[in-house]
Amino acid sequence: MIAAMMTAANLGARITGSGFIVFTIGSVAWCVVGMTSGQTNLVVTNGFLTLVNAVGIWRWLGRQARYDKGGERAAKDSTRPEVDSLFAGGTIAGAKLVDGEGKAIGEVVDAMLRCHDHAIEYLVVSLGGVAGVGEHLHALDPARVTFAREHIRFEGGADDARGLPRIAADDWPDRLPRDAA
Repeated sequence: MIAAMMTAANLGARITGSGFIVFTIGSVAWCVVGMTSGQTNLVVTNGFLTLVNAVGIWRWLGRQARYDKGGERAAKDSTRPEVDSLFAGGTIAGAKLVDGEGKAIGEVVDAMLRCHDHAIEYLVVSLGGVAGVGEHLHALDPARVTFAREHIRFEGGADDARGLPRIAADDWPDRLPRDAA
């Protein structure tokens, strides 16, 4: 159950990968139980799950962790005055949205990019609710935010954010709504 919560929460490569380690410990333990009790089906099933969990460990603690580290390093190194500051695109979804005072007001769900010039058309932000239940999605003009290493700062407050155009979870607009700018 702990491993399931760790992987389902998707709180980053380290936690998700650690969840797969816990899953692996469980599947190996069930293999031992199966071998000592003569339950071949239990051994085969959990042997397969051990392989699947090994892929999860490689994916999250190997591959994804290296990508995350690379993005973090580039963002950190870009704080030098002779280069433009960078924000790792992979961290947009799930980034904390804070107001001008640094208080958390929501979370960025995704970003819609324009194909022709590679710019962000709008950010989709989640406000309110718990774990997606009762949340409201809004379109946010990227000109109204500042990207920082740990969060995305909205120029207004929570009331201003709630006044942004609402969008349906399954029907996002093809361009930034006029009243979002």
